[in-house]
Amino acid sequence: MDTPVKSSERDAYYKRIDKSNLAPLWEVLHQLVLKEPRSPALPVLWHYDDVRPYVMEAGSIITAKEAERRVLVLENPGLRGKSRITNTLYAGLQLILPGEVAPAHRHSQSALRFIIEGKGAYTAVDGEKTIMAPGDFVITPSWTWHDHGNESDVPMVWMDGLDVPLVELLDAQFAEKYPDDKQPLGRPTGDALARYGSGLMPVGYETKAITSPVFNYPYSRTREALETMRRANEWDPCHGLKLQYVNPVDGGSAMPTIGTFMQLLPKGFTTMPYRSTDATVFSCVEGQGRSTITGSDGKSVVFEWGPRDIFVVPAWYWQRHEAKGDAVLFSFSDRPVQQKLGLWREMRGNA
Repeated sequence: MDTPVKSSERDAYYKRIDKSNLAPLWEVLHQLVLKEPRSPALPVLWHYDDVRPYVMEAGSIITAKEAERRVLVLENPGLRGKSRITNTLYAGLQLILPGEVAPAHRHSQSALRFIIEGKGAYTAVDGEKTIMAPGDFVITPSWTWHDHGNESDVPMVWMDGLDVPLVELLDAQFAEKYPDDKQPLGRPTGDALARYGSGLMPVGYETKAITSPVFNYPYSRTREALETMRRANEWDPCHGLKLQYVNPVDGGSAMPTIGTFMQLLPKGFTTMPYRSTDATVFSCVEGQGRSTITGSDGKSVVFEWGPRDIFVVPAWYWQRHEAKGDAVLFSFSDRPVQQKLGLWREMRGNA
């Protein structure tokens, strides 16, 4: 779009209408209505081995109770100071040391936990505890009481992913602390997975909840599913074998605002170029690989990644992944929101 020509007459007019809280759309229309997405977020890679010392050092600086959530925020370099990993999502690395409890609270934001390191800590959600292991995907639905604790003898680290920027944009932020550090438990460990996650559903089950009733999707089950699918050799040229975590009640996204995925790239596999409007956060679970990320300006960055590394592909950037050995990647994005609003778009082809 052409930018209107400046003139003293127009500038004087703009100053007069400004006093009435008015502004000329034609001066900013080219910034509001774009030919294609132009995100302020940038491609970025965090090597876990580089940031892990800082995560562990935090354990000697502040307790989990004092911090309430001892987390190092993964800030996108294009969004510094905004506590965002993409324009719509928050992410961070949370540390729970042996014997610690992160006090119970609840909030209107939805959260996921993707376990990076350690085994044996728990998350309790609305009266049920789940024990966590590396590669597990755990959900904390909006406005549910939750606390975390570590009853093992090793530190636990997981990646938090929340829809904080989305909820903030809608001015719908609410939060509340529980009177005690821990909430009372009313169901046995593993109840939700047994009740809803085995291809079965209790007779007469009805719910108005829009989040999956399964709040821990164990990596062992996900990995087995990927290996079973591998035997069919039905590789998507852009994704390898890619699965979406779903709500067993309706088959939709497991979370209403955050889409979550796990994909397998076999040794030597190179994906075709792909881009979509949902900026995506990746976390490597197994293997090693290389990703080439290219913006609309044709400039590319290449990320070499391995286990526990985290990287971001901004919206509408071309992505191409190459697996050095069998590689497994977890990812999450705001795709469910975009799809619900009819905004989501993808493109396959050559960058």
